[in-house]
Amino acid sequence: MDELQDVQLTEIKPLLTNKNSRNFQDFDCQVHDLETPYGVLHVTIRGIPKGNRPVILTYHDIGLNHKSCFNTLFNFEDMQEITQHFVVVHVDAPGQQEAAPPFPTGYQYPSMDELAEMLPSVLTQLKIYSVIGIGVGAGAYILTRFALNHPSLVEGLVLINVNPCAEGWIDWAASKLSGWTSTLVDVVMTHHFSTEELTENQELIQTYRLHIAQDINQDNLALFCASYNARRDLGIERPIVGLKEDMVNTLLCPALLVVGDTSPAVDSVVECNSRLNPTITTLLKMADCGGFPQVVQPGKLAEAFKYFVQGMGYMPAAGMTRLALSHTTSSSSITSGDSNRMHNLNSPLDSSNTTALANQAHPQTMEVSC
Repeated sequence: MDELQDVQLTEIKPLLTNKNSRNFQDFDCQVHDLETPYGVLHVTIRGIPKGNRPVILTYHDIGLNHKSCFNTLFNFEDMQEITQHFVVVHVDAPGQQEAAPPFPTGYQYPSMDELAEMLPSVLTQLKIYSVIGIGVGAGAYILTRFALNHPSLVEGLVLINVNPCAEGWIDWAASKLSGWTSTLVDVVMTHHFSTEELTENQELIQTYRLHIAQDINQDNLALFCASYNARRDLGIERPIVGLKEDMVNTLLCPALLVVGDTSPAVDSVVECNSRLNPTITTLLKMADCGGFPQVVQPGKLAEAFKYFVQGMGYMPAAGMTRLALSHTTSSSSITSGDSNRMHNLNSPLDSSNTTALANQAHPQTMEVSC
């Protein structure tokens, strides 16, 4: 049986320093409301353009906005080492931003496919030519659909808690039953957190329960949730040996899939990993972490993201020494004569192993635990 690569991430810093605080503050940002073919998007921009580099584009999950989903990560010291090299563009789904007004009666909320198709207009208006996407849950689905439809605009994706599948009938029945017996806030909380996390991590749970209940317009949230529940299967397929990539529906960019080991999304993320090209995909499973790795373990995620963008050639290797990589590999089900693509994800993990990995005859799917 093939061995898995083992990566250990160290130096974890605590998240919530102010007890029961909902401090999701933005710093030095520009805010825009941009018209698109499917409605207005609220966009927040951090930083100034860095030549022709891609921007980091984020998209949040249901029950959240860019502040509550991403600011803990992007305000984290190690992440700021990265963002000094990139502009960051946070997208809030329609009606989910802070102090969003309610939609008028009869408003038709965009489908998930339409939410993805709003993004090209945003990039055009902001004069952005390519992105590295970071999405969580519903936002990960939207960014994946965007990358499938517009591969030339997406250089890489970090997908946290991604679910590539349509909602199955069992999930549909469970959501209907829970909707009859629970509030919308309860339903959203069970989407984010496992039963274990709901009972054990009281500070985090209280912070986000209050945020979802008090900071997000509930009618608007219900519309976003309904759109996510009505999503189509992404239809992605793992490339087959000897078949050109343009013959299958798959991501053409490097992808880092992230999930906490107690997250309710573990099975969905593993399913997504099984459908993607193993030569450019990494599955990162975080220990001691549930549904919000970007909030609970920002240090780990920032470190992993550093290696991800380094592998794309956008950051130097200096100062990136916290990952310890064992010299074992996991063979994949796909072979290729093109070893040049190996640099995307395998080589950044350990500079001493770059040459060895690039020269292997069989590209690797990489699964790491930290």
